[in-house]
Parts: sequence; structure tokens; C-alpha cells
Amino acid sequence: MNTTDAQRILETALICAPQPLTVRELGTLFDGEVAADTIKALLLDLQQRWTGRGVELVQVASGWRFQSRPELRPYLDRLHPEKPPKYSRATLETLAIIAYRQPVTRGDMEDIRGVTINSLILKQLEDRGWIEVIGHRETVGRPALFATTRQFLDDLGIASLNELPPLDASEVQESALGSLDFGALAQRLEASPVAGTAVDPPAEPAPVAADAETPETAAPETADPAPTETSPHDHHPDAR
Repeated sequence: MNTTDAQRILETALICAPQPLTVRELGTLFDGEVAADTIKALLLDLQQRWTGRGVELVQVASGWRFQSRPELRPYLDRLHPEKPPKYSRATLETLAIIAYRQPVTRGDMEDIRGVTINSLILKQLEDRGWIEVIGHRETVGRPALFATTRQFLDDLGIASLNELPPLDASEVQESALGSLDFGALAQRLEASPVAGTAVDPPAEPAPVAADAETPETAAPETADPAPTETSPHDHHPDAR
């Protein structure tokens, strides 16, 4: 099979696929006749061929896919006026802390932000498919450890956490994270071409907004039993 035919097959499969495809999955198109390295080279060449068009070929966490360019989203939105969900600063800050400091417990997040995190924020991010529990810290209460998912990377249009907006040197220090401006990450989320296509998280009850957080000295939320988590200051300070 010549290069032109192989590239045309890859292009067609990716355009028609409803989700990203890995190199291994693309290899099944050729019944093992085309090596993985060759497929990668063809994909990179195909990526260059689509440069300058309204659609681009990108590699995300789950594989390769075609997607519209972010700068064209305002025009495409006119076909589907429904806007993707907007997230509060509290939600974006919580998500950013998990993304940059993972794995972290709820207590870690509360120490960094300096306030008690509303349990609805974590539920909203879990329902969205952006965070998940990957284990438990071996300390008093065995609090859950949260990390981001492949879906989070896919929705941002990136392949790894290394592609997240970089932090300044001063911001890398944990003591400075509580006062971070998370605008860069928020813009990436809002500009994501697929951020509004997934199933939206359930709306939070009106009386309990996600921003309605209490100071860290306030009593814990009664609506969240959190049987396995510790209070904001009970976890081991060195186990981060």
C-alpha cells in the first residue's frame, strides 16, 4: 500500500470517528501491514497538511482526532446558540489545584484555598468527568485522593498535563497557590471546542451555590457526611 492511500484511509477514519482514535486502533485499519511508527509519521504529515484550515488534526490524551479551531468557535456557536456551562471561580480554583497538585485530598485543597470546599463543587467536577478518586491517603481517616481524568485533557484539547498553562516560579510554591489567578486555565476551559458537548453536570440547588463557601474556621457542612475524610487540618502536613 502506498503512502497516499494509507494517509487517505487514516484521514477518513479520523473524520468519521465519534471519538479520538489511538495509533493501535488505527493500525487495525491496515490489518497489521503498516507499522505503528509509520502510522505516527503519516499522522504528523497529515497534521501539517491540514494547517491553515478551519479544522485541525490534534493529539489528545485518548488519541488523535479532528476538531474545529478555537478561533472559529464564535461562528460555529451561531448554529447552536446554547452555551456551555459556566463555572464559578471557586469551581475553577478547585479544579486548577487538582490539576497542578494532584493527587490531593479535600483537606489539601482547603488548606491551599483557605476555605471549606462545598461538596457540590467536587460532585459537579466528578459528574462532568473531569476528576476522579484514584486512591486514599494512608493517614487518619484515609481521605480520598483526587486527580484529573483523560476526559479533562480531551476537553481541553491537550495530550498531557505538561501542556497546561505554566505557572510562574512564585506560583509553584504551595504558599502562593491560594492567591493564584486561574484565568489562564479558565480561558482554556471556556475556549475548548468540545467543552460544551459532554453531558452537563446537574444544576446545584439554588439555596446552596457553589461559591457559598464558609471560612475555614466555620463548622463543617452538615450535608456532607464525608465518613472517610478528615477535617481541613487533620491530614498529615508532609503527605502531599
